[in-house]
Amino acid sequence: MTSYKYIVAFLAFVSFAKMNAQEILTIENATKIALENNYEIKIAANDLKIDQTNVATGNAGMLPVVTANIVDNNSLQNSTQTRSDGTVTKLDNAKNNSLNYGVGLDWTIFDGFRMFAKYDQLKALQKLGETELRSTILTKIGDVTATYYDLVQQQQQLAALDTTLVISNQRLELAQNRFTIGKASKLEVLNAQVDLNTDTTNLLKQKELYANTKILLNQILARDTKTDFKVVDYFVVDDKLLLPDLTLLAEKQNPELEAQIINQKVAELQLKQIRAGRYPTVRLNTGYNFTDSQSSLGFTTQSSARGLTYGFSATMNIFDGFYQNRNEKIAKIQIENSKIAIAQQTQTLYAALGTSYQTYLTNLELTKVEEKSEAIAKQNLDITLDKFRIGTITTLEFRTAQLNYVNAKVRLSNAQYQAKLSEITLKELAGNLTL
Repeated sequence: MTSYKYIVAFLAFVSFAKMNAQEILTIENATKIALENNYEIKIAANDLKIDQTNVATGNAGMLPVVTANIVDNNSLQNSTQTRSDGTVTKLDNAKNNSLNYGVGLDWTIFDGFRMFAKYDQLKALQKLGETELRSTILTKIGDVTATYYDLVQQQQQLAALDTTLVISNQRLELAQNRFTIGKASKLEVLNAQVDLNTDTTNLLKQKELYANTKILLNQILARDTKTDFKVVDYFVVDDKLLLPDLTLLAEKQNPELEAQIINQKVAELQLKQIRAGRYPTVRLNTGYNFTDSQSSLGFTTQSSARGLTYGFSATMNIFDGFYQNRNEKIAKIQIENSKIAIAQQTQTLYAALGTSYQTYLTNLELTKVEEKSEAIAKQNLDITLDKFRIGTITTLEFRTAQLNYVNAKVRLSNAQYQAKLSEITLKELAGNLTL
């Protein structure tokens, strides 16, 4: 029995030394790593770069298009020509060459203001990309924070199970000593051993869950999933949140609501572009071209020309089978849908804030209750342990006090974790999840 005690003490020492050697990952560092490494954030950032690149006057059709062209045609033909005076001229393998090259410019100077609406739409899409990136960042920070404090909760539960394992070992040792001197039955020793095995099993399961959650957090941080670390062993819950303040923040900066508002703007600019079809389109064109041709047969065997060309064109839709009208009606319906989406998102946001805030208040109260329960359970366990040592209470009473203490520790940890989750949810809805 003495050797068993030494083994348990040695394993506890090794475990303690290993924990102290691990990296202590703070929530601030975890968030920083996620912002730098997370794949979804990187993809959203690249999508934003695409939107930023698209915001260009040329992409909106405001700039002229300049092209260079060259055309070289050659032929070999057996030709026969009959002139008006009856003379017939024949030539086999007559060679003909035609070379044209130059530069040209085409510029739409008026298209019913379509190009300006298009440019504004590109800028709105850039803002939408910025909102989507911010939404992704908020979501990932929320995931990191929730997983991090899940580890805090599990680490606290591991500590509680470690404590109960130590107590169970003490109980088994006491039972063995009492059995040796004839003050306890073999049944008491066996019960103590069974309870110790049960506590060991619970500890092993909790360690497995803890290890798997660390892998999950490493995955969110987009780093080697084998990276070992430990987290802090306490919760810091913001208990000063007020629903009116959160609602005002959410109306201004909730990413989902902001995205719907931008989508309405995009739909309105799309209607402007469609309405541009009712106006004429005016284009300017100019160019400088070179022409050179050679012919082995005919009145002119060689000719060349070079010079400037210029002009303009104007077109206007008169009737297109009511295509213009249909497109405008569809665009107006899309604007109406975007307004409905804003109203729906606003209502969803208010409902989520209301229910989450009520959950937040409840969890804060539960935390206070469980703090008191944990203190009482600890006091009860201390008294029970003293009585058990002197043999004034039964094994069942001792085990009940022991389990009450462990359960109280677990409930307190869960209550603190749920309160933290409620805080995270509220700040995420308000678009204000910062550290």
